[in-house]
Amino acid sequence: MYIVSLTYVCEMDKVDATIDAHIDWLKEQYDKGHFIASGRKVPRTGGVVLADMASREELDAVLAQDPFHTEGVATFEVTEVAISKTAQGYECLMSE
Repeated sequence: MYIVSLTYVCEMDKVDATIDAHIDWLKEQYDKGHFIASGRKVPRTGGVVLADMASREELDAVLAQDPFHTEGVATFEVTEVAISKTAQGYECLMSE
């Protein structure tokens, strides 16, 4: 599993102008089973995505298609995690 931290690198009006395309891209990734959860950082300085991808290379290829990336709106930091313990009801997040 991967935690993707997005950080906005431009004015919020450019983020807002790109948000609809970004949301469409997110929906596509959920439909493909790539993403588990996502949301805005508070305060609104970027976002976070939990991704379940076969490899880092596959994730990088998907992130390269994000309109936030192609439009230069955000940078991405990726952390791979091997979940070994969860609260009850979240066992599906554990690594095999």
